[in-house]
Amino acid sequence: MNSSGDTVPDESSKPLGSASRTLALTVFSAAIGGTFQYGYNISIINAPTRYIQVFINDTYVERWGTGLDTPQVTLVWTLIVSAFALGGWLGALLAGPMSVHFGRKNSLLLNNTFMFAAAGIVLTCRVAKSFEMIIFARFLVGVNSGVSMNVQPMYFGESAPTHLRGAVAFSSAVFTAFGIFLGQVVGLTGLLGAEPLWPYLLASNAIPGLIQLLTLPWFPESPRYLLINRGDKEACVRALKRLRGGEAPVLEMEEMLHEQQQQQKSALHSNSAKTPCSLFKDPNLWCQLRTVMTASSAMMLCGNDSIYFYASYIFLEAGIPPEKIQYVTIGTGASEFVASILSNLLIERVGRRVLLVGGYSLMSCWSVVFTVALVLQGRGVAGMPYLSMVCVFAYILSFGLGPAGVTGILPAEIFDQASRPAAYMVAGSCMWLSLLLVGMLIPFIVSGLGAFFFLPFLAVCLVSAGFLWLTLPETKGKTLAEITAEFDRRNGVKGERPDMQVDGPIEEHYQLGKACSFTSLTEDPDPDPKNGD
Repeated sequence: MNSSGDTVPDESSKPLGSASRTLALTVFSAAIGGTFQYGYNISIINAPTRYIQVFINDTYVERWGTGLDTPQVTLVWTLIVSAFALGGWLGALLAGPMSVHFGRKNSLLLNNTFMFAAAGIVLTCRVAKSFEMIIFARFLVGVNSGVSMNVQPMYFGESAPTHLRGAVAFSSAVFTAFGIFLGQVVGLTGLLGAEPLWPYLLASNAIPGLIQLLTLPWFPESPRYLLINRGDKEACVRALKRLRGGEAPVLEMEEMLHEQQQQQKSALHSNSAKTPCSLFKDPNLWCQLRTVMTASSAMMLCGNDSIYFYASYIFLEAGIPPEKIQYVTIGTGASEFVASILSNLLIERVGRRVLLVGGYSLMSCWSVVFTVALVLQGRGVAGMPYLSMVCVFAYILSFGLGPAGVTGILPAEIFDQASRPAAYMVAGSCMWLSLLLVGMLIPFIVSGLGAFFFLPFLAVCLVSAGFLWLTLPETKGKTLAEITAEFDRRNGVKGERPDMQVDGPIEEHYQLGKACSFTSLTEDPDPDPKNGD
């Protein structure tokens, strides 16, 4: 076995259990340097907030002989926080071209360069006496997260078998939640959360990147990318053999060849891809775009991050000693982690639509209870701080149960191979711009609305639940053709699209009864490897 995953022995004799092992190891290797980093970098920045603000002021005093006012320090801190979201937006825009030109796996590997550069910068910022270096480091960390949040679900959705597609893709959310939880643990004052260690805490994100760099090269590239984008049938079959632990499934290969032919009949070559602009110009994709844009925006606009922000205040009001709050706050990350695992187990039984809509519906209910508890808490009603604390955990559990993971699956399931990278660019842009918007507006919302600050998030949850219930079909266990037909009915498309029809010779050649051997599937009379037929 070599690092490229292209020259491996025949694995047809391997037991079926090897499929789950190879797929599980591939998922771990990709996710530990992927969406895990997003969750980890969200949480590790919280612990050293006060230390970094002191560093900002001390640096300014040493340069100019005078200190900064509190609002000015807050402004610089806001730039540090906002740089992460701005970098994420850029990463989301880079993810599409990277995934097409370098492939899904290689894009994740190259993405680690942003993380290593950020770690080096933050380790030297105190020696250089430059708080601007922290801003730039957080920007690079955001770029890394933006790329991985788009490429990793794409890689998982294209590598998993249909019956496990949702569970494998949902593991992105499990690793995000695990990253949040582990970042909270590492940020404890007894570990790396002490004042002298904050640069090492912020640079600790290089370790997961190193783990990915050492392990991911030994696992296969996305079979769909190999066949449809590169036109390499032999590499596709070898990747499927490794991921399935035996012979490549006939039906799965037929479905990929069918999709490849559809794109060719739509005047798309095997190595070409659509752009975000072309998606908006295609009326047949408007319903899919609306669905993905709504889900991606709602994921950040729903206020889950703001409730993390408000948790410390609620726990303090509930009577928890200030020195113990950091330990209780870990429970919020643990709640989302547990919910994501539960959802991962349920997604192939319950379905995507139920989890997504159900999650936002539960969040709406808890928003109402939370608002009532805060109002009564302000009037001195006994027991309300504890009810508020329950709402914090319940809201986060509801978010982790559906929206946290299902949202990332949607572009991979409802767009074809040519449209998928561009769809992730659109979804990622909506997500990161919404995160930036919420991060900038939260202080004003909290100060302006007081106990009613969660009402805007209640409105987002209600609108999202209703809209997604009306527009999103269930995608569980369905092929791309079946999902497209569902959206066509919602788009008002009559009958079958011309590019969805398969001509006689290809259909006959790849009928299940006649495609009994993959020797015939991989034989190509045309020596040109870019010929996808």
